[in-house]
Amino acid sequence: MRIDKYLWCTRYFKTRSIATEACKKGHIKIDTNKVKPSKEVFSGERLTIRKNQINYQIIVLDIPQNRVGAKLVDLYRKDITPQEAFENQDLLKFSKDYYRKKGTGRPTKKDRRDIEDYKEDEEE
Repeated sequence: MRIDKYLWCTRYFKTRSIATEACKKGHIKIDTNKVKPSKEVFSGERLTIRKNQINYQIIVLDIPQNRVGAKLVDLYRKDITPQEAFENQDLLKFSKDYYRKKGTGRPTKKDRRDIEDYKEDEEE
């Protein structure tokens, strides 16, 4: 089965065209090798999927005939993504909350001073 179809069947991507785009952009790897959407996937292969700033790592257990329900996905893949990847995602969310929201106007005097202090620290 093609890798883009496999990723769609196992519900990693909502549509097959999105899975194809991810392959073209190099977000999908088989054993550390970037793959084209037409690459055949077989049982026992290790996939790395970059999605939402998380590197999912899965092992292909079996090939489905067509798209499967969410409860049956675990029959076709084994998720070996380290827990640290999800913790880093949570940290990223918290760091984004610190910054001002887009469209709130110009930086305040305090924001400007913080930016200047940060730039001075980087130069040293």
